[in-house]
Amino acid sequence: MTRSVWLKADDEVGDWETRKRRITAGLEAGVDWVLVDEADVDRVRSLGDVSVAAFRTDSGTALIDDVDAGGGDDGENDAGSGDEADTYIVGKNGEGDGTADLPPDFSGSADLTTLRREDDRAGGAYVRIFSEEYEAFAEEAAADADYTIVVGEDWTIIPLENLIARIGDETDLIAGVTTAEEARTAFETLEIGADGVLLDTDDPDEIRETVEVRDEAERETLDLQWATVTAVERTGMADRVCVDTGNLMEHDEGMLVGSMSRGLFFVHAETAESPYVASRPFRVNAGAVHAYVRTPDGGTKYLSELKSGDEVQVVDSEGKTREAVVGRVKIEKRPMFRVEAEVDGDRVETLLQNAETIKVHTREGRTAITDLEAGDEVRLFYEQTARHFGEAVEESIIEK
Repeated sequence: MTRSVWLKADDEVGDWETRKRRITAGLEAGVDWVLVDEADVDRVRSLGDVSVAAFRTDSGTALIDDVDAGGGDDGENDAGSGDEADTYIVGKNGEGDGTADLPPDFSGSADLTTLRREDDRAGGAYVRIFSEEYEAFAEEAAADADYTIVVGEDWTIIPLENLIARIGDETDLIAGVTTAEEARTAFETLEIGADGVLLDTDDPDEIRETVEVRDEAERETLDLQWATVTAVERTGMADRVCVDTGNLMEHDEGMLVGSMSRGLFFVHAETAESPYVASRPFRVNAGAVHAYVRTPDGGTKYLSELKSGDEVQVVDSEGKTREAVVGRVKIEKRPMFRVEAEVDGDRVETLLQNAETIKVHTREGRTAITDLEAGDEVRLFYEQTARHFGEAVEESIIEK
């Protein structure tokens, strides 16, 4: 499941300068969506690259709040100049937020057309949950909505649990929150969680922490195993790949690489100081060009395929994962070791450079490849599956 953070920045937040500060903080933190009034779509586009959702008004006209259209401020006040939002949300200033009453005969049989009125571009519904009737209203609107935004009043978790259970497969359910902790709860509710959260806060730290919560919810934790080293042999020269990321790695982090996709060895990042070489905490000396490296989607790529802008999976010695952006790949001829290990009666192997700065994870902790011996136990990720173009497949493949 792909989680998302939406940032509420409509006229209820304050004047444009207040909204602008909030949006800027969201862009810097890495939010996925900004939810504004239709009049602000152009302004958001001028601030940065982010998906924009816009509230539609009943009249369909742009709202000019506290600025003069066509005024100064480098064009930031040119409201309503024509940029389209990525999606339109209906329900504000109507039945969705309680401004207008629910239809008199409403008994849980409404659909998004009740909110949409004459606007056939609406892709989402906005509903504040005042009562069970509004919960049912959101449930029915979701049948036609790509996005269903629900904001609890005097929030309890029960309405969100109900909606996740009832409409979780029909729509992207976005839960209104005001803190990162509330976002965590929304993402964890019923172990399935909301697809996204609509965050309503001006606090840059809270915005950043909510994005971090999103990232944590996206990440998997791998079951790393211990494998017994059966051979460490010098080989000839090979084309070795260093993966330099745009992210700093921690002391216990590295990447999963290997000659066989079913058995990927944990190789530490070069975070350790040595008497001869400065630490490079952005780098993993990952092995030969033919080897696989694990990616955040659970697939693999050949090391030779990696290029700037790609994403690779970073993992720590306990199996916790995150993603990192490749900034540069260095391929050079270097002398290599062949490392062979056995796990669950299966033999796996890889090629790693013959250098004391390359370290794997053993029972004793970080161990230089030059010190590794048969009988040592190393950390690796093992799965009994074959791969075709990096995707797991159910077929018989022999790797030697």
